[in-house]
Amino acid sequence: MAETTVAGTTVAELLAELAALEEPKIREVNERHGDDHGVNLGKLRAVAKRLKTQQDLARQLWQTGDTAARLLALLICRPKAFERDELDAMLRQARAPKVQDWLVNYVVKKSPHVEELRRAWFADPDPVVASAGWALTTERVTKQPEGLDLTGLLDVIEAEMKGAPDRLQWAMNHCLAQIGIDHAEHRARALGIGERLEVLKDYPTSPGCTSPYAPIWINEMVRRQAQG
Repeated sequence: MAETTVAGTTVAELLAELAALEEPKIREVNERHGDDHGVNLGKLRAVAKRLKTQQDLARQLWQTGDTAARLLALLICRPKAFERDELDAMLRQARAPKVQDWLVNYVVKKSPHVEELRRAWFADPDPVVASAGWALTTERVTKQPEGLDLTGLLDVIEAEMKGAPDRLQWAMNHCLAQIGIDHAEHRARALGIGERLEVLKDYPTSPGCTSPYAPIWINEMVRRQAQG
């Protein structure tokens, strides 16, 4: 009987359920980062676990445009079921940073179209779209660097990161750090670029967390790896 209820869950019912899970304090914190929702992500994941994988429902939830509904959609979708152009359109619609982050990490990275999209987005004139291309490039820096021009990436970072819009700058900085962490032959240059540009040098970092300032980030991760 429970399965029937799950399968029969309507978009309207889910939107009402998500609205009931809204917490003003969570929304206040999220809105500082550009995410317009107030649902505890643990509770959101619990809803997704109950629904299991439902591609059609995921598409319907996405079409609502509601940020919490889109996050839920990304948890219950079937990543390989999306066409390349559909994923491209979804990224351009995903203006909330958390939605973009989950779309890239939970869906696009598992898609057969990932490399084609990485190349297209990396060169996109929209800095938010380009930041997704950089995020996918960073994944390759770590897991599949063969065929990447790491020197060329460092050239672009050195020339463009300082003046890049926030989300693109953040993504470039992550790429810079990963090149320094994962590729010892480029580490000195990566550290030098970070020191010269001073991007995120004064970023507030919670106790116990590593600063996103590339020289600190690189040195800390290399130190941990050496300790094994």
